[in-house]
Amino acid sequence: MANTVIGSSIVIDGEITGDEDLVIQGTVKGKIGLKQSLYVEGTGTVEADIQTQNVEIAGQVTGNITATDKVELKANCRMVGDIKAPRILIADGASFKGNVDMD
Repeated sequence: MANTVIGSSIVIDGEITGDEDLVIQGTVKGKIGLKQSLYVEGTGTVEADIQTQNVEIAGQVTGNITATDKVELKANCRMVGDIKAPRILIADGASFKGNVDMD
């Protein structure tokens, strides 16, 4: 299945919902609700509350994340906000400020 990609020069202000994987290389502000996975690449900036199955962050995210499966913070990412997920991976070198709830 092909991913939907928001390119590095794209800025979206609003709400994104869907049933497929989403790759963010640009900027998204607002709210993101997906049934599948969200990938925030190194060039990606997200200022939104996120609800999805899996989240993988290599860029910058400001907002709260609720994931039904896993949240992964890659090295060099910056995350500010609360994370609620049953599995959380934080790589060496990741910057994280917020609370974790693994219930």
